[in-house]
Amino acid sequence: MVKTVIGDETHLKLIEDRLSRSALPSQVGLVIGKLSSKLDRGFVYDLVPTPPNDAEEPPCSIIDDKSKKKNPTKPKSQPDSSSLFIDTEWVSEHARQVTRMLLGGMKVVGIYIWVNESLFKNSTMALCQTVKAVAEAASPMISDGNERLLVHISYSPLRWTSRNCSLAANVTSSSLRPCDFKMGKVFGSLQTFRCTYNFDVRLPIPHENGLDIKSFSDSLRDEIAVHAKELSGAKALINGKLVADDDLCVSDDFHEVEFLLPLLQDKYLEACNQKEVLGILLLRGSICSLAYLNSKEPVSQALVDIKDDITRSLKSRLDIMCDEGDRDLEPVTDGRQERNNLISSDKPVPYIDLQVQRKQCNLSFPRRVFVPWLEGTYICDYIQSSETMEVLKDHCVELMSIEVPTDGSEILEPESEAPTVIASSTTITFWGIATDYSSAAKSSSNSISKTNKFGNGNNPAHATDFKSMLPVLVIVFSVIIGLVCYIIGI
Repeated sequence: MVKTVIGDETHLKLIEDRLSRSALPSQVGLVIGKLSSKLDRGFVYDLVPTPPNDAEEPPCSIIDDKSKKKNPTKPKSQPDSSSLFIDTEWVSEHARQVTRMLLGGMKVVGIYIWVNESLFKNSTMALCQTVKAVAEAASPMISDGNERLLVHISYSPLRWTSRNCSLAANVTSSSLRPCDFKMGKVFGSLQTFRCTYNFDVRLPIPHENGLDIKSFSDSLRDEIAVHAKELSGAKALINGKLVADDDLCVSDDFHEVEFLLPLLQDKYLEACNQKEVLGILLLRGSICSLAYLNSKEPVSQALVDIKDDITRSLKSRLDIMCDEGDRDLEPVTDGRQERNNLISSDKPVPYIDLQVQRKQCNLSFPRRVFVPWLEGTYICDYIQSSETMEVLKDHCVELMSIEVPTDGSEILEPESEAPTVIASSTTITFWGIATDYSSAAKSSSNSISKTNKFGNGNNPAHATDFKSMLPVLVIVFSVIIGLVCYIIGI
């Protein structure tokens, strides 16, 4: 359990001054930071206000218990009967989108509230429910502890307090426990870890009688989950050296990470014996990942954070494509219903039913770009092929309340090509499809990829070729033995 929370003094003091000058009676937003179970500490890097909703209404306002009406323009002095109204759904959506923009070691760890003491006490249940909803929205796939922070900035009197909120099944006022809040230098102790992760993952598309037909996106989510589980067991080289889990980083502030994927029993090999395999889902590409680690944490935590960042990046790109697919489901008046000239369907690619689709489906993920944030750190965003950097600027202003540098050279674009996914459902065998894609795949001599698991003697496609050549090899070998025996006179 986190016992002490340390906020970056330089940045949080600027936020405090901004709130004090704003004359706002209330404000709610997200706490960006990290909770370290190994150090029993929480770190707060930034407070990001939740923007107004689509109707331009503030996500947090004050309700008078007698009238039950919102009064966002009421002065700061409030009667004890007043309480807060929080648009929990909107704050949670904000957390979901901000999570996509955060790198390893930086997460949405709770919410903050700018309000006076009496309103805070009258709104404990609403605040706890919002904390829990934000946690569920920010970490729907990966388990990330059972506690979050509720940071209260009171203006009457002006002071900062922090409470630990337990994410129990039933949220009550007892879910909040106070913890110490201090100001200090947080960014100065961060170390940066970078990994360029190359992958080539294949998943069979089975015919599941009696079960719901899976869409493209559902099958891909399953594949990402399977790959995340395998990646979690991977060992790693840091700056070219294998390190122990409890080692601390005492060298430079920047470190290169390379993963060594475990040689697990390949579940994909079992698919060659299944008669009801309709095709293959192929996910390949390269991801640039960054993670930030406090110098007092062990390097094993940096590896966990980078693996988490890789998985979240894949899932975030899929979510973006699905969000676009939801918009594409609206009626159209042109010929956009046929995409990539490979499919003919009134559904967007992420929602195609793979078990009934008989043509190849291609889906290119958005590229990841890195934007300067605070004290030399970065956040990220995803750009689709049809989008420009103006979209990036809009996202940063709306979601993170920061301005993108006018100098485009400060924005890093390490991914020259976005990851792609191909689904092919045909009448040929699974390994026939796998062999076709394997021959078309790009090789990378300086990377460690899952492709290695399909090479050498473990490839059934090669085994099939060997069986067909076996009689010829036996005849040739017999002729050679006969000639040798004849020459030496045996």
